[in-house]
Amino acid sequence: MVIATQPKDWTGSVLHTAKGFAPTSLSVLSGAIPPGLRGSLYRNGPARLERGNTRVAHWFDGDGAVLGIHFKDAGAMGVYRYVQSEEFQEEEHAGHFIYGGYGMLPPGAVWNRFTKPPKNAANTSVLAMRDRVLALWEGGHAHALDLETLETRGLDDLGGLSPSMPFSAHPKRDAKTGDSYNFGVSFGQNAVLNVYRVDMTGKLRQQNQIQLEGLPLVHDFVMAGRYLLFLISPVRLNPLLVLSRLRGFSDSLEWKPEKGTHILVIDRDSLEIVSQSETEPWYQWHFGNGAIDTDGNAIVNVARYESFDTNQFLKEVSTGNTETKAGSSLWQIRLNPLSGTVIAMNKVLDRDCEFPSVNPSDVGQLWRHTYLSVRRSRDLSTGLFDAIARFDQQTGDLVEADLGEHRYAVEPLYAPDAVDLDQGWVVTVVYDGNTDTSEVWVFDSDRLNDEPVCRLALPEVIPMGFHGTWKPASGLSRWK
Repeated sequence: MVIATQPKDWTGSVLHTAKGFAPTSLSVLSGAIPPGLRGSLYRNGPARLERGNTRVAHWFDGDGAVLGIHFKDAGAMGVYRYVQSEEFQEEEHAGHFIYGGYGMLPPGAVWNRFTKPPKNAANTSVLAMRDRVLALWEGGHAHALDLETLETRGLDDLGGLSPSMPFSAHPKRDAKTGDSYNFGVSFGQNAVLNVYRVDMTGKLRQQNQIQLEGLPLVHDFVMAGRYLLFLISPVRLNPLLVLSRLRGFSDSLEWKPEKGTHILVIDRDSLEIVSQSETEPWYQWHFGNGAIDTDGNAIVNVARYESFDTNQFLKEVSTGNTETKAGSSLWQIRLNPLSGTVIAMNKVLDRDCEFPSVNPSDVGQLWRHTYLSVRRSRDLSTGLFDAIARFDQQTGDLVEADLGEHRYAVEPLYAPDAVDLDQGWVVTVVYDGNTDTSEVWVFDSDRLNDEPVCRLALPEVIPMGFHGTWKPASGLSRWK
């Protein structure tokens, strides 16, 4: 396999094997840290895609490492560490891959495919609790990390999860109560959707199990007022391919558009089904937000793909050479939660976009602004996203931060100002392919098209990752 080595594009980040660094004071390259930006940014993503001259089969297989940026009165401190899972430590000691994952089968003898469980890569997202950070992955329990140093404490069952009940990577937190809702899919003859409510301390308080038809891929869901909405795309796992170990999990997923999209509405209080329905097929990795409007209908924003080709594109990312074109656009869906019936579906932004996020206080509530990763060019062959933007739900306007040539930003996150409730900041991590360096950029949320108000240097290249979270400084949030 030929690996692209162009010095100025995104591959310099993705293919970099991170070393990590202990807590380090970060120097200001330009501007100044806003006085009201106080708290911690945590980000997760694959930081190692190769061991012993063997490359992973999919970007999702990389070993997870968490970046922490602590904004304090004395300045900013950064720390970057691999999640020290048992599997990671075993492979680190061996110097080669031992386990399979989302895209790869365990290497070595064929019988390894039947005896080695998938590795918990701990590489997808993070959830910051009062006393720990949870490094999240799709198919297993979270790993608990120290809030300041990011040292790994071990697997975290939240005080009640059985080993067969995964805690997925896209929890939704109610800003008023501090409760978080999440799910995990257990696979058997049919899939089981495990739905959870976790309190502000990170303890499991409620759960329910819902039988699903077949073996669908469920990556994300959305909270809208009193409801949890799952829009389950027509991707199905072929059990024969998985059980025979002829292919990895990713290559055993099949696009079945004839099945349509299954809509499942769940009550947040009881975690019981309210309604179910079917609508036209599409695929989504991520939702932006959801809410209940004045008519009692649910409105949901989603980064929508017309097929599952996006999975092949993400597989190619791990090689540094992307050929599959798989763009998404931002859609708004309106549905009746009591019947699950779709009332309207509209494309609200005809622009390839991903990683939609909102102000944490707006999660599940009516909102105006959605923050997104976008491309400077409409050419889908340009690889990863190289700009961030703010979409206005009311006007349809898109305000874009042009990072410049050969610069690539991860998911933009909104950080509320600690003093001025009307002020907010957008924080992202930027890889600069011109200098082969990574930086933290802070923007005024109302002036994304201006220069960043602050740029911080990072000690090493941070491989492009997936998701993060913002934790306000202690005492600045009701539930923290």
